[in-house]
Amino acid sequence: MTDTTHRATAPVAAGEVPAGPVRAGWKNAHMDEAGTAQAVEDLYRDGITARQGAFEAAWVDQVAEDLDIAFKEALTREGGAVGRGPNRFYVEIHPEQMRGFVDLVTHPWVVAVCTAVLGPRYEIVELGFDVPLAGAVDQPWHRDFPMPEETRANRRLTSLAFNLTAVDTEPDMGPFEIAPGTQWDDEPSFDHGMFPPRDTWSRYIERAVRKHPRRGDISARSALTIHRGTVNHSQKSRPVLVLGVDAPGAGNAAHHDMAVTHGYRESLPAQVRDHLPCPAVDELRPITQKHTIEGLVMGEA
Repeated sequence: MTDTTHRATAPVAAGEVPAGPVRAGWKNAHMDEAGTAQAVEDLYRDGITARQGAFEAAWVDQVAEDLDIAFKEALTREGGAVGRGPNRFYVEIHPEQMRGFVDLVTHPWVVAVCTAVLGPRYEIVELGFDVPLAGAVDQPWHRDFPMPEETRANRRLTSLAFNLTAVDTEPDMGPFEIAPGTQWDDEPSFDHGMFPPRDTWSRYIERAVRKHPRRGDISARSALTIHRGTVNHSQKSRPVLVLGVDAPGAGNAAHHDMAVTHGYRESLPAQVRDHLPCPAVDELRPITQKHTIEGLVMGEA
């Protein structure tokens, strides 16, 4: 049975979020108790929230350059870029492959949302990006993994996916589509706990909202909220950065192989290092993607 109620989250700490040094890429960086409470309310009601203009467009353009380099490299090796439907790929990267990683994970909005929803010991477990190319088709409605027992029993979100678009999203570019409030849907008929049956899709189509973020916008969502990528009618790609963050014990790190070198780890501010449980290594190896989603391979083709 679908239940759209939820339990209260942990209380939000009063006052402004201590952010440390202001970083060059930041734009809309002020964060206070009211802003944090609103983001938490959005997530528990709709399964998604966002901060418009969080970063400078020039900073995002630098991120886009790094993603393009990583995408081209991933396409040259088996398992480097995983299909998420026709002409649609997902690639995981290490933090050192993105020059703006520290700017991203220390932005006051990101820090505040992670702390309020996942607790002060939240863990950064995933860094990657989706690339819908020209000709990408509608994905089936889905969530990214089965509902954890903690969420089912206690209406508590134990992970978040942050999305940062690398381009200005136009309506013909296959925008992301999400069905607000469906993070609590708990139906035994979901295939693999992730894919609602086609005869229930009307529920998601009726609720569907298409997102058209601009460079600098960032969103946070529960990956349990039912969503899909749509047809890319344009001749452009639409790369979107994905940052995965867990509450302690959520277990999603097991699906990812993120690592940092010893020197890079030592260079990180404590605010980042304390939330980065991945191993430190002498030399980075390209990531072979573990988190395949078999039902997305063919999309609706």
